[in-house]
Amino acid sequence: MTDAKNIFEQMMAQSLEMAKAINPALENFSPKDFEAMWPTVPRDMMELAFGKTMNPEGLDSKTRLLLTLAGLTCQGAVAEPQIRLTVRHALEAGATKQEIAEAIGQMAMFAGIPAMSKAASIAQEVMAETKDEPK
Repeated sequence: MTDAKNIFEQMMAQSLEMAKAINPALENFSPKDFEAMWPTVPRDMMELAFGKTMNPEGLDSKTRLLLTLAGLTCQGAVAEPQIRLTVRHALEAGATKQEIAEAIGQMAMFAGIPAMSKAASIAQEVMAETKDEPK
């Protein structure tokens, strides 16, 4: 029987070799560094784009981001970059660290404990990197 982890590791190693052959500078490419280049949208802009500004009776941007985070948690480890970005934006939109933890924790019932634990770990990393600034 073939070990799936070994197949994945082989695929990743082959991809890295191919990327180096195409462009040697990609040898040191870091997805996390690439994520850091994406700016966090200012709170007012988020509220304008997908909050209550255009739809006063609808959900605010903070609630929408917490719902998005819950959905991404259900996707598991495949959504790591999206979880990082959504946590950053949720904090900017006014979500507390407790609210983010609860949105992720609630998904243990729907996505399972491994997916919830992975998302919580990612969120903790992002929150540790984020300055606590009053909004």
